[in-house]
Amino acid sequence: MADDDVVYYDDLNTSYLCPAWASILGFGGCVVAVVFANLGGAYGTAKAGQGIMAMGIRSPEMVMKNIIPVVMAGVLGIYGLIVAVILNGKITPPDYGTVSYSQFNGFAHLAAGLCCGFASLASGLAIGISADAGTRAVGAQSAMAASWKKMGFTGDAGGQSGGSGDALFVGTVLIQVFAGNLGLYGLISALILSQMDSGCDGYYNGNN
Repeated sequence: MADDDVVYYDDLNTSYLCPAWASILGFGGCVVAVVFANLGGAYGTAKAGQGIMAMGIRSPEMVMKNIIPVVMAGVLGIYGLIVAVILNGKITPPDYGTVSYSQFNGFAHLAAGLCCGFASLASGLAIGISADAGTRAVGAQSAMAASWKKMGFTGDAGGQSGGSGDALFVGTVLIQVFAGNLGLYGLISALILSQMDSGCDGYYNGNN
């Protein structure tokens, strides 16, 4: 079919490919990206902070060292903000009653918001739970090592006196890094989906 035969609009400037409700999908993608990404970030921050404060009672000197998961969880909210800003820039308002924002764009942008939002939510859950358990374990190991030293043990008594929790700390950080990657995967997928475009610009019914 030639381009001249393509009809996107009827006499009332309404279109099946570019309906007036299509922008709802795009704005929904913005909402989903921001809300669920911040839910993941909030849960991860709260859960990690809970573990850090519990660990800080016995090992206050290690609080700042274990603040990494709080930073990683906070980044998840930025992922949602980035996607929402990009999607908002892709949504075109009606021009003199003619809608150029298509269903294709709407569903693509909704999918982008869902990818970023739910991936960030899953990442926040993983970061929070692993950080809560990890920081408590690191604090307990550090406190136990200090107890061994007070009792006069200078050697590696049960692997506690010399390590000061460093080996366990490294393992905890690695777990949180891989948990944080989940949100990054969602962000990359959202950026790819946000670049897909199919509008209705310039095509009118010849009877207009």
